[in-house]
Amino acid sequence: MVSLLRKLMLLRLFAAVVLAILVGIPANPALAQTDKSVLSQFISKVAPGDLVEGSDAFGPIRDDVPVAPLLQRGVEIGHVFITSDFVGTTGYSGKPIHTMVAVDKDARVLGVELVKHSEPIVLIGIPDSKIKAMVHGYRGVDLVAEAKARGSAHDLNIISGATVTIMVIDDGIIRAGLKVARALGLGGMEAEVKADHSFEIDPEATAPASWMTMEGDGTIRRLSLDVGQVNAAFAAMDDPRAAKRALKEPPETTFIDMQTALVSVPGIGLAILGEAENANLRDWLEPGDEAIAIVGRGLYSFKGSGYVRGGIFDRIVLIQDDVTVRFRDRGHRRIGDIVAEGAPEFTERDLFKIPADSGFDPTRPFRIQLLVHREVAAIEKVFTTFDLGYQLPPQYQRKSAAAAASEPSAAPQAEEDAQSALWKRIWQDKTPEIIGLLAMLGVLTLVFFFQHFATRSARFYFWFRMSFLTVTLVFLGFYANAQLSVVNLMALFGALVTDFSWQAFLLDPLTFILWFAVATALLFWGRGAYCGWLCPFGALQELTNRIGRALHIPQIELPWGLHERLWPIKYMIFLGLFGTSLYSIEQAEHLAEVEPFKTAIILKFMRAWPFVAYVIALLVAGLFVERFFCRYLCPLGAALAIPARLRMFDWLKRYHECGNPCQTCANECPVDAIHPTGEINPNECINCLHCQVLYQSEAKCPVVIKKMKRRARVGSPDAALNPQISNHPNLKNSRKELQDV
Repeated sequence: MVSLLRKLMLLRLFAAVVLAILVGIPANPALAQTDKSVLSQFISKVAPGDLVEGSDAFGPIRDDVPVAPLLQRGVEIGHVFITSDFVGTTGYSGKPIHTMVAVDKDARVLGVELVKHSEPIVLIGIPDSKIKAMVHGYRGVDLVAEAKARGSAHDLNIISGATVTIMVIDDGIIRAGLKVARALGLGGMEAEVKADHSFEIDPEATAPASWMTMEGDGTIRRLSLDVGQVNAAFAAMDDPRAAKRALKEPPETTFIDMQTALVSVPGIGLAILGEAENANLRDWLEPGDEAIAIVGRGLYSFKGSGYVRGGIFDRIVLIQDDVTVRFRDRGHRRIGDIVAEGAPEFTERDLFKIPADSGFDPTRPFRIQLLVHREVAAIEKVFTTFDLGYQLPPQYQRKSAAAAASEPSAAPQAEEDAQSALWKRIWQDKTPEIIGLLAMLGVLTLVFFFQHFATRSARFYFWFRMSFLTVTLVFLGFYANAQLSVVNLMALFGALVTDFSWQAFLLDPLTFILWFAVATALLFWGRGAYCGWLCPFGALQELTNRIGRALHIPQIELPWGLHERLWPIKYMIFLGLFGTSLYSIEQAEHLAEVEPFKTAIILKFMRAWPFVAYVIALLVAGLFVERFFCRYLCPLGAALAIPARLRMFDWLKRYHECGNPCQTCANECPVDAIHPTGEINPNECINCLHCQVLYQSEAKCPVVIKKMKRRARVGSPDAALNPQISNHPNLKNSRKELQDV
C-alpha cells in the first residue's frame, strides 16, 4: 500500500511537471492583458532626468488615459507615456518594443528612452547603445507637423541591419505621440472622430475591364518616381553623403512605377486577376482578411531581395490612422498574368494579405509607405520614404446594417474571435512544417516501440540515426527554428502571475507539438527522446563529432570519477537560472545565454563574435568529448532529467553479465551514461539505443558470442573451429533462435 501511494504521489508530481512544461511557453504579450497600463510597470524604472534633462519627478498616472505629468521642481513641463499603451509595437521577436516618450504642451517631443525590447536582430553585431542613441534623435520632433504630413515630416534614421526594428520604433513614437497629443489637446490638436462603420464593401459591385479606366476612377492608385525626384529627395537630407552618391541615370528615367488596388473587393479582384486567380485568392483569405495587389517596374524594387523565409518585407508598410500592417512572406503570393485590358508590363506583381485582426478597415483611406535607401558607405545607408495613398471608390461600398461588432457587449467576443483566427491562420500557414514534425515523431515512436527490431543491424541503425539527426538539425533547427529552451520553463513563473491564454500558447505550433511530445516521452522513455533525437544543437554536436572521428581526431575518455562529478554542473546551472527567474525573469533570460541554441540554431551564427566564439568552443570540445555540452552544461537537459526517474517503463534490455564482468556497453556509450556496475543512469541517458545494438551484436557482446558458441557446440563439436560448418543450417537456426530470444 505504501508503495502504491508513493507511485500515485510521483504520478501527481509528474502531472504537475507536465503542466509546468506546457504552460511554460512564453505567452504573447499582446494577448496577456492586465488591468494596469504598461506605463505603470516602467515609470519607476526610468529616472526623469534621463528622459528629459532638468526634470526631477513624475506625477500620478491619469485615470482616463495612461499618461503621467513630467515635473521640474513641482511645475508640469510635459507628459510621459509608453508607446505600447497606445499602438501595436510588436517587432521581430513577437514581443512589444516599449519606448517611453515625453511631449510638451506644444506637442513637441522632449525626450525618448528605449526601456525594453526583445529584438534578436539587435544582437547581430548592433550594440543596444546604438539603438538607444537613435531614439534620442527624436527629441524636438513636432507632432503637429507630423499630423499635417501624415507622419512623414521627420527624417527616418535607420540603422543598417535593423531596418524593421527601427521602423517599428519610429512608427510607435509618431503614432502614439499623435494619439496622446489629440487626447490631451496638445499643440491645439483635437481628438479624431471615430469611424462610424456605416459603410461596407459591396460584393455585387463590378469593376471596369480596362486598366486605364480603373486608374481614372481610383480603383487603382499610382506612385511614380523618376531618378531626378529621388536624387532631389536625398539631396535635401542633412547627410551630404547622400547627394554625393546620386544616381547617374538620366533624370527622366523611371525609378519606380508602383500601383496598388484592394483586390479583396470581389469586383476589383475579378477585373485584375481573372476568374481562376480570383477564386484562388478567395480560398487563400480567411474570414475578415483583406488583400491588396502591388505591382511595380523601374530601377527600384518595392520588395527587394533582402527578405528571407519567415521574414518581413521591409520596404513597404500599410498605414491607416493608428493601424500599421507589415507584410510577412507567409502573407505574400505572386500574381501570374494580369487580365485587365491594356495593363502595362510589370516586373513585379504581388499579393499581400491584411490579417483580420490587424484593425484595418477597407472602406477608409490608407497609404502604402515605400522606404527607399541609398548606400553612403561600405555598410551604411540612409533612407527616405514616399507615400502611395489609396481610398476605395464609393461605387464599391454600400450602407451597412447595424454593426453589432461595434457595440461594447460584442467587443470581448470579437477580440476572442480575432485571437482564435490568428492562431488558426498560423497553424494553417505552418501546415508543411507541422506535417514534417508529426512524421518525425511518428517514425521515432515506432523505433522506440520496436527498438529490438530496429537495432538488429548495426550498419543500418547507424545510418538511420545519422540521417534522422541530419533532418533534426536542418529541418527542425535551421529551417523551422524549433529549438526548445530552458527559457520556456522559466517563463512559467511569469505566466503564473498573468492570465493563461490557450490562444497565446497555440501561436507557435511547432513549439506546442514539441513540448507536448516531450511531456509524453517523459512518461515512457525519459528525457532521451528529445535530448538524443529532437534537439537540433544536440544533433549538431553529434554530427560534428562523427566528422571529427572520420578525420581521426582523438577521443578523450574522462576518468569515471571525474565524469560523475561533472554531471552536477548542469543541475547547478539550471537551479541558478531558476532562482534568478524568481527575482527577475529578464535577468534570467540574459543568463540563459549559457545555452548556445540562439546563436547556433536560431541566428545561425550571425551574431556578435563573443557569442559565436562561445559556441565554437563548445563544438570544438565536442570533437574530443562527444556531446560535451549535453553531458555537463545543458540546463534544459537538467530540467528534463529531474522527472526522468518517474518514467513508467524501462525499455532498455540488459544481461546479468552487464557490468560484471562485461564493460562493452559502458565503454561505448556516447555520453557515458552507463555505470561501471552495468546500470543505466536515466538522468544522463539520451536513448541513442547504441547499447541495444550491442545487446544483439554477434561480434561484440560476450553474452551473445558465448550463447552462439554453445549452440554451435550442440550442433557440431567442431563447428566453432571449422569455417565450413559455420554455415550449417543448424547453426543458422541457432542464431535465429538467439535473436528471437
